[in-house]
Amino acid sequence: MVIIVADQHGERVDVAFDSMLTPLRRTEPGDESARAVQLWSLLPSELSGIFRPRVADVAGEVLTEIQQAVPEYARPLEGPFGKTITAGVQEAILQFVDRLGDPTSPADDRGRVFHRLGRHELSQGRNLDVLQTAYRVGARVAWRRMSEVGAEAGVPVSTLCLLAEAIFAYLDEMSALSIEGHTSAQAREVGAVQRRRRRLMDMLLSEPPVARPVLEELAKTAEWQLPEFVVAVAVEYPENEHDVPFPSLGDEALLDLESNTPSLLIPAPDVEGARKLEPALHGWRAAVGPRVALAEAAQSLRWARQALRLAGTGVLPDAQVIWCDDHLSDLWLLSDPFLIEQLAARVLAPLEDLKPQHRARLADTLLAWLETRANVRDIAARLSVHPQTVRARVHDLESLFGDRLEDPQQRFEMILALRTTHKLHSSAQH
Repeated sequence: MVIIVADQHGERVDVAFDSMLTPLRRTEPGDESARAVQLWSLLPSELSGIFRPRVADVAGEVLTEIQQAVPEYARPLEGPFGKTITAGVQEAILQFVDRLGDPTSPADDRGRVFHRLGRHELSQGRNLDVLQTAYRVGARVAWRRMSEVGAEAGVPVSTLCLLAEAIFAYLDEMSALSIEGHTSAQAREVGAVQRRRRRLMDMLLSEPPVARPVLEELAKTAEWQLPEFVVAVAVEYPENEHDVPFPSLGDEALLDLESNTPSLLIPAPDVEGARKLEPALHGWRAAVGPRVALAEAAQSLRWARQALRLAGTGVLPDAQVIWCDDHLSDLWLLSDPFLIEQLAARVLAPLEDLKPQHRARLADTLLAWLETRANVRDIAARLSVHPQTVRARVHDLESLFGDRLEDPQQRFEMILALRTTHKLHSSAQH
């Protein structure tokens, strides 16, 4: 069948529609791309010449109905907004018509338009629901106008039906491309923000502290409000790290889980608020540093890492989450093993020449005696020995240490040395 129509200049156009009567080949379920190719191959290229003169009119009508149907677009068409939406509608219709004329036209050209529209929606802070609605309105208007033009040109109903299917296949393609544009822009934006947050975390944990104005500027671009107080958290990768999700702390936390010494930095308005983060660390071994002012964040992380290390050697109790606040005295006492050894060697020198077993018994008795103010019965209960045994050991200690047992400074240093060496020796045995 051949229909003779006139184009916009009154020139004769011969349009062959025989191919429109050819049925679509069967395709595998879900193979929409193959079906779309068939649709375009069945549409005669002469249709492009019929619809092209009406592109401007159709674009104007589409734009009007979109503004009426979509509140987000019901604004004066001026500035970047007007340019974007007007150009988008016109290019979408023109590319559809161009594709009728040449189904083999490069898909890259189409992709750029709809990618750009998807990116524009993200820049406006919207998801794609608004754009998808606009696409549906536009497709409905375009189909209505094209069907009218096609009917006037004598295009058979079967051809118009396939044209309608092509329009809505094009709608699906537009939507998919816009989703790609929106998603890729979102990924880039998220990636940029994450890089800024990582940089901010590095600055907050640096020593000496970075100037406040610099932190404020970077925090603004990293979308993180500088808190007054924070806690730093040192974490260890779980043995089954692939099965354990990352800590779910939301956007409030700054995270570095990619380095060899992973850590977190979390706002802590109050001590109790900090305690609430424990469930989020499920599956991870962690140590939470002291709550400190933001400028002292590096100190909090330093003590958190120290606590994690001491727990790993058995000096501190092994737990999934170790709170530095619960072990401040131990952390202080055990912060420098060299000084501990020097102190112990000096204040416990009278025990040095004894046999190891005897030395250990007297050391335990001396610590109990110092901590219980020489109450023999309390010492006996604490050491699970007879009071007479305690009296014998105390006599030995008095012979070894003499007047030093009465000196408050000496007594204090003995307690420090005995407590720390006891913890270190206990951890070594385990």
